[in-house]
Amino acid sequence: MSTLPAHHSSMTTYKYLYSVIAALICLVSACSKHTPTEYVFHLPPDFPPPPVPVDNPMTLEKVSLGRHLFYDTRLSANNTQSCSSCHLQAQAFSESLATGVGSTGEVLARNSLSLTNVAYNETFTWAHDSLTSIEAQILIPLFNEAPIEMGLTGNEEAILARLQKDATYQKLFAAAFPEQNKNITLDQTVKALASFIRSLTSFNSPFDRYAYYGEDDALTDSQLRGLGIFMSEKTECRHCHGGFNFSQSTNQHGLAITERPFHNTGLYNPEVPPANFDQGLYDISLREEDKGKFRAPTLRNLQYSAPYMHDGSLATLVEVIDFYAQGGQNLSSGPLKGDGRAHPQKSDLIKAFPLSEEEKQDLIHFLHALNDESFIENPLYSNPWKTQP
Repeated sequence: MSTLPAHHSSMTTYKYLYSVIAALICLVSACSKHTPTEYVFHLPPDFPPPPVPVDNPMTLEKVSLGRHLFYDTRLSANNTQSCSSCHLQAQAFSESLATGVGSTGEVLARNSLSLTNVAYNETFTWAHDSLTSIEAQILIPLFNEAPIEMGLTGNEEAILARLQKDATYQKLFAAAFPEQNKNITLDQTVKALASFIRSLTSFNSPFDRYAYYGEDDALTDSQLRGLGIFMSEKTECRHCHGGFNFSQSTNQHGLAITERPFHNTGLYNPEVPPANFDQGLYDISLREEDKGKFRAPTLRNLQYSAPYMHDGSLATLVEVIDFYAQGGQNLSSGPLKGDGRAHPQKSDLIKAFPLSEEEKQDLIHFLHALNDESFIENPLYSNPWKTQP
């Protein structure tokens, strides 16, 4: 009290004391605020981390929140579906259906892609050259109306209210976004989901142990022969599925492979295209040369992510290899009847090649060496809810 001027009234004294106490409370509150913990990717020694947006840095708290959201059916308008409904961990975060099914039962046009190492993608979805971030891609399943997937459009406030009422989410959002207000937002939700998906890295396959950890015996003789076939000019596999992620669409340290990672593989060339025929990248770009072009996905964890191709039309790796060995597909009947091998936009890299049964088995064995069992069993990626809400 001796620091107060003598002429101050008692009311002024109280105001002064109140301001001091308020300042102390603010100081204590600021000091006690939780500082988010930087997320550290689990990668091979000296391996480049994936690019991370400046406005959405990776933190443990954000990844944890995103993991809860990923497995939560409350994120769909009708409480029936979560992100994990179409991206199952046991299947390398893909699914066994040929094409996905939305929360209202509408059948989707394309196969649900594996999320393995998706953080390294330069583009997202099967055929969209302007989707270059996970955050942007997430908006499609959340808000898509034709067909409906999660069904957030028009239901945003109701869905956010569900999350806001949950005591677990109140804590998780506060920890992940400590500098923001207490109201849960869609921006926070999308950023947290993107952070969890970005954390889904897989680098513990036999190939990884051979290539990055110096285990010379990690691959069998058959797998080594298959690696040689994969890298050969005969099969051309490496041109579309090259690099550490076995995908041409790869971005690391902000430096992307400049080639367009979209290709027409000769899968279809219908004589009379159905009204709803999927033209791939053409449906976005409207460029004639993009008809039938789709992105070359990663080949990692292939054993778990069947069926294959953008429409899930090839059920096994044997079918996939036979398809490429024939230089495309010729359908003699059905609504997509036609010779895909003769498609005018088919990639020059897709051409028939001879392959003995032994070579085919060696190639399949090598592709199996890209499977990472620890990825599909990693508890850090599993459902954090004991039971789905």
